[in-house]
Amino acid sequence: MAGINLVKGQKIDLTKGKAGLTQVIAGLGWDPVASKGFFGRKKQANIDCDASALLLGENGKLTKETNLVCFHNKTSLCRSVVHSGDNLTGEGEGDDEQIKINLSVVPADVHKILIVVNIYDCVNRKQDFGMIERAYIRILDGSNSQELVRFNLSDSYAGMTALICGELYRHGGEWKFSAIGEGAHAVHIDELARRYT
Repeated sequence: MAGINLVKGQKIDLTKGKAGLTQVIAGLGWDPVASKGFFGRKKQANIDCDASALLLGENGKLTKETNLVCFHNKTSLCRSVVHSGDNLTGEGEGDDEQIKINLSVVPADVHKILIVVNIYDCVNRKQDFGMIERAYIRILDGSNSQELVRFNLSDSYAGMTALICGELYRHGGEWKFSAIGEGAHAVHIDELARRYT
């Protein structure tokens, strides 16, 4: 069963009326734009996109360095957010990377979990998100992998080296998801994370 498709700026309740929903998975997918090679064959550039989660406080700031979950820090100190590991190419069907979130153990001082994607080594490789297509973020029920929400990142992100995809956030004792879909310039996840310190 497909989840609800969101458009940029939309928000949706995740846990309201779903008391049993304590674990979710943020799945992210993308494909390199195909380019023509010799004899009309299509060749895809090797683009290494990296998904990350920033655990932010009520003021929208990272409360500690360990609240950045990414390919070089796969588990938050509180163990509520776990990264699936690095996909170096974006090839294949389905999610390229996943971030598992146990909502029931997210610390009380964390109010938002921001999901972002960067292009690894984008300056040296001269790559940006204009070279990526069919990018999306979706939220799955962690207990059965059923898709709850999907947001296709269909804007033009040419020249951008980071994507702020969406965020899970607390509101009135419940968890919601907001489809953000904003491009940014940040050559590394650590540079993007510094904007939230």
